[in-house]
Amino acid sequence: MSALRETVGVALGSNLGDRARFLRNAAAELAALPEVFGLRGSAIYETTPWGVGAASPPQENYFNAVVVFETVLTAHDLLGVLLAIECRAGRVRTVQRNAPRTLDLDLLFYGACRQSDSELVLPHPRLAERAFVLLPLCDLMPDWRHPALGESAKALLQRCSDRQQAHFSSLLIP
Repeated sequence: MSALRETVGVALGSNLGDRARFLRNAAAELAALPEVFGLRGSAIYETTPWGVGAASPPQENYFNAVVVFETVLTAHDLLGVLLAIECRAGRVRTVQRNAPRTLDLDLLFYGACRQSDSELVLPHPRLAERAFVLLPLCDLMPDWRHPALGESAKALLQRCSDRQQAHFSSLLIP
């Protein structure tokens, strides 16, 4: 555990089962941790599957959201927590990239940390390419600056090539 609090962002996604419940339960699990402070959540957005080719079987749309909070957990410890929450939600990892899932939790950023190792890359390497992450991040922190690119979340969303292909409909978290 780190002695300093870091502001972090986590993307939440689900396209199997009760998608909204999986996202709400994950946010509630994170908020209940004694090492997590001030968790705030975006609206939930329904989005078309990303990175799924024409040769892949059809998938249900995703529900996506972002939560931001402060934590004293290290980035690697937080990653372990996220993987455990996914597992409790019935997430089954397969070799197929972008496969359907009950819950996907991605650590987007950990303060201004820039790191890359066999377990974790920060900030998330595809964050700037994904409107389904940038839009809910902008709900919470439009002025957040990408540690490697130096651009705000709002600017990244405005120039995101994925933006024109995405279909968003906000479903407010009660």
